[in-house]
Amino acid sequence: MTRKTSLMEVVTLSAIYIVLSITVILVVYPVAWIISGSLNPGDSLYASTFIPKRITLEHFRHLFTETPYWLWFKNTLMIAFFNMILSTVLIVTAAYAFSRFRFPGRRYGLMTMLVLQIFPSFMGMIAIYILLLQINLLDNLWGLILVYAGGSIPFNAWLVKGYFDGLPRSLEEAAKIDGASNTKVFTKIMLPMSVPILVFVAVSNFIGPWMDFIFARLVIRSPENKTLAIGLFELISDRSNTEFTTFAAGAVLVAVPITIIFLLLQKYMVEGLKAGANKG
Repeated sequence: MTRKTSLMEVVTLSAIYIVLSITVILVVYPVAWIISGSLNPGDSLYASTFIPKRITLEHFRHLFTETPYWLWFKNTLMIAFFNMILSTVLIVTAAYAFSRFRFPGRRYGLMTMLVLQIFPSFMGMIAIYILLLQINLLDNLWGLILVYAGGSIPFNAWLVKGYFDGLPRSLEEAAKIDGASNTKVFTKIMLPMSVPILVFVAVSNFIGPWMDFIFARLVIRSPENKTLAIGLFELISDRSNTEFTTFAAGAVLVAVPITIIFLLLQKYMVEGLKAGANKG
């Protein structure tokens, strides 16, 4: 019986390692090819080799000197930063209201946010386009920020509400007995106790615009408002544009800020996501 159990444990452990190894290969291999392509000479990825025969930084130089990469970076950074601020404020205040207050329509509001998560975001693209056109925010960075901020509320508000629900009410009740208002309880007690989930929400809403292409392509039209995703895509989208290695260099640079942020704040992000899911 012991030998059979030991054999089953070995087989199970081996299967787990095989699955994990395959997953690592599937994730790392494309990233390694992008990095390798950015260091290969020439413009075609087909002529590139996994291990460059000659390493060159010409594509990075070309990206900064002969394309408006800094403009794309500035626009994307602006969108990401203000989206992070606006989204975090809206999400946290909405989650606190749904967690701690009882008001007419509360249940239906929660159910509405839950149902909205079922539908993919691109289903509302036409409505978003028409709405931004009517309020004169089409081809405007602030229009894109509002789209991102509004779209982030349903899922994240549920997540943060779950975290707030798990916090003890005794501290709030004691503060209210001492005369503290709801605003003071929120800012002085709830927010300091919610750092992990706040960091998770802020970072996830900062990273979102760096990755998005669909909504940015829908809203942005003029060259001076292009984001990194749009600008890099246009390097390879036309028949006359075949700068695949330059695109690879841009993709590597796009990943650097996100990687640094994730590594620095990984602890808070994991704790916030785990706590929000468990306490809901």
